[in-house]
Amino acid sequence: MSGRTAVALRGIGLVGALVATALTAHTAVNLRRLRRLPSDPQPIAERVSVLVPARNEAHRITGTIETLLAQQRLDDLEVLVLDDGSQDGTAQVVSEVAADDDRLRVLTGADLPTGWLGKPHACHQLSQAATGSVLCFVDADVTFDPLAIAAAVRLLRSSRLDAISPYPRQLADGLGPRLVQPLIEWSWLTTLPLTLAERSPRPSMAAATGQFFVVDTQAYHRAGGHRAVAAEVLDDVGLLRALKRTGGTGVAVDGSAMSACRMYDSWDELHEGYTKSLWSAFGSPVGSAAVVATLTLAYVAPALAAVLTGSRAGWLGYGAGVLGRTLVARATRQPVLPDVLAHPVSITVFGLLAADSWRHRRRGALTWKGRQIT
Repeated sequence: MSGRTAVALRGIGLVGALVATALTAHTAVNLRRLRRLPSDPQPIAERVSVLVPARNEAHRITGTIETLLAQQRLDDLEVLVLDDGSQDGTAQVVSEVAADDDRLRVLTGADLPTGWLGKPHACHQLSQAATGSVLCFVDADVTFDPLAIAAAVRLLRSSRLDAISPYPRQLADGLGPRLVQPLIEWSWLTTLPLTLAERSPRPSMAAATGQFFVVDTQAYHRAGGHRAVAAEVLDDVGLLRALKRTGGTGVAVDGSAMSACRMYDSWDELHEGYTKSLWSAFGSPVGSAAVVATLTLAYVAPALAAVLTGSRAGWLGYGAGVLGRTLVARATRQPVLPDVLAHPVSITVFGLLAADSWRHRRRGALTWKGRQIT
């Protein structure tokens, strides 16, 4: 490496280290302000509708249904599962697990209309059939502590928000999932000012997960429900943005103590999942490039400067990134070592997935669960 190159890399590493340090400080502040589900919620008297969209989920929906039917401190619970054109016997599995529990109904999904994506349409149908004053949308790969739904509804009401999105603990096995999955919660805990985000109407102040999304029914319909996000790949974030546009309030919260989700079982599943949605996460190719460039500056450049030039600032920047990941991992019950040490690699893989998502988008090659995404 030439002297000029080394000097330039040290300079870039220094700038990145300053950014990483600032972001980690922000993470620490956010974790102090992060809302968490109460561990001992009071009983919920109002009717609660738990809504589960399901397409070809026979291999993993059993745990979800079992834990939903085991919920406690809910005086009036209904569980609606919509079978969205499954070809693997999902509806039969759900019916067998429910064992004639009259709190659960299985609905058969209608054909997908023009202009709709599959999951928003499934959630829309569920919302039309629901009768609760609170709607809890949950994915078919999430399992719950017996007090999880009561705790979520109690937090929704006590915070006087219109929606909360409790992030489940992310379960990941294998190199690829362990590199990428922890970035989900880390990203918004690092970049989103949570206190401001609760009440802000700005779309950029929205973070949510469809894995566990709890919303006041009136606020949901006032925002247009899933009809307002019919064609959005990230319908969860889109729904929170729709709520904000109509005067609603909402924020992501920590649900890791009472829920868990294993999104992907392999690198192939993860790659398909991220490539189908990352293109829409940042608005445009320019927006995606800007986000990836900023993350690379903050978390990859310092590590490179440290390893290649021995830069002290680079080592400090790398340490700041590892510290931020460690704080989030401990707070959200994720593995710490050795995973956090590979943070620069995680960011690099994320950037490659974002680029691949845009390539697939431009080629019209995006699919999800057998359906074309346009």
